[in-house]
Amino acid sequence: MKPTAFITGITGQDGSYLAEFLLEKNYSVVGLVSQKFNIGNQNIDHFKDKLILEVGDLLNKISLEKIIRQYQPAEIYNLAGITFVPIAWDKPTLALDVNLLGTARLLEAIRNFSPQTKFYQATSAKIFGLPKESPQTETTPLNPIDPYSISKAASHYLVKAFRTHFRLFAVSGILYNHESERRGEEFVTRKITQTAAKIKLGLSDELILGSLEAKQDWGYAPDYVEAMWLMLQQAKPDDYIIASGRLHSVRDVCEIAFSYLNLDYKKFAVTDKKFVRKTEAAGWPDPVGNPAKASQVLGWQPKVDFKTMIIKMVENDLQLLK
Repeated sequence: MKPTAFITGITGQDGSYLAEFLLEKNYSVVGLVSQKFNIGNQNIDHFKDKLILEVGDLLNKISLEKIIRQYQPAEIYNLAGITFVPIAWDKPTLALDVNLLGTARLLEAIRNFSPQTKFYQATSAKIFGLPKESPQTETTPLNPIDPYSISKAASHYLVKAFRTHFRLFAVSGILYNHESERRGEEFVTRKITQTAAKIKLGLSDELILGSLEAKQDWGYAPDYVEAMWLMLQQAKPDDYIIASGRLHSVRDVCEIAFSYLNLDYKKFAVTDKKFVRKTEAAGWPDPVGNPAKASQVLGWQPKVDFKTMIIKMVENDLQLLK
């Protein structure tokens, strides 16, 4: 019999890649589709007929319980959430309700109706906030500094508590920034690749950014969803950092994207202070993860390097715009 996996946030970047990955592994895949926070089905349209889509919501406990009772999934991946930091500042109550209490509702439903289910929680590297050490490991102290990272840090602790107290197989993946052709347009990498493609096609003439020197640990989303699956295949539940272990700047993204299109980013990039995050302005250490544990225990290695990823994104945006 096929194992069943239940994915919240299936229409997002990570959820759609994970669904494809699990279908290839011969899973039956059930996806949660929210009517309140619908981002559209463009990421799953090309394979939607292979999925079981259920309407529900992380805010609606009854909808989650119904799905978990009906399908008794072997694995649950909680990838839904308020993921954009500025939105969490605008709506902190909503961010906490979805990101923290949504996790609590899922864990409670597993405990009550399907205790054999393995649970993956999407934790973010943002839980380290302004990191006390660099690079960060699984033992680095958490230091969240905004409603988004606070909600993620709290859910990280909650997963640990349920794992210890109820002996559930529940893990958190502490994922650093990961991008792809399906990245939301509000994120800086996608903003750059899309604008570069627009400029190439004569649809735009400038790119407005915050600091060009801001750095991130960026990886490729399809590589990162494989790590999620690997975490649930282990004999023992544990938390892992998934990262490239390398820093790249916004300037690096611009250089690769524009030079691939035979353009000079310096002619088009304009900086605007309103896009500079306070933490960047304060000069705190840049977040960079140490993925050694994932490499040693899970045997996980990223397959797509930074430059290749940015080029893939540019090529995709060029095709979409054409």
